[in-house]
Amino acid sequence: MPVDFRIARLDDLPAVVAMIADDSIAAARTGAYGPEHRAAFEAIAADPNNELVVAERDGEVVGTMQLTYIPGISRRGALRLQIEAVRVTAALRGRGIGRKMMEWAIERGRERGCAVVQLTTDKRRKDAHRFYDSLGFAASHEGFKLALD
Repeated sequence: MPVDFRIARLDDLPAVVAMIADDSIAAARTGAYGPEHRAAFEAIAADPNNELVVAERDGEVVGTMQLTYIPGISRRGALRLQIEAVRVTAALRGRGIGRKMMEWAIERGRERGCAVVQLTTDKRRKDAHRFYDSLGFAASHEGFKLALD
C-alpha cells in the first residue's frame, strides 16, 4: 500500500488528534481536539528538534508519529531519535502502513545523524511489542513515568 510522508500542517491536526485518541488507553489522556492541541502543535512546529509527521494515502492522513531528536552526553555525545505517538487509522491497521512509517522514521534518524532510535510503548500493548520486536527493537530498558497533573 503506497503512502507518502511529510511534516504535518495545522489543518492535519484534527485527524492526528482523532487517531491518537482512538484507543482505550490513550483516549482519556488525549481528549477531544481543542486549543491545547493547537498550542502543542505550534510548539512542535517551532522546535527544530521535533517533527510531527503524517502518513498520507491518496491525499488522506492515515498515520502519524512524533519524532524528537535528543542531543546527549552519553554514547560519546550521540544524538538519539525518540519516536512517540505512532498511530495508524483504525480502518487501515494491519496493512503494513505502520511498518513503512517506522522504516521511514529510522531512515530519517540516520539522515539526521542519530546513533540510536528509542521509543516507549504501554505495557498493555502486546501487539505493539510484537511489532517493534519484528523491526529489530530490543526491550532493553524498563521505563518509568510520573504524571505531574
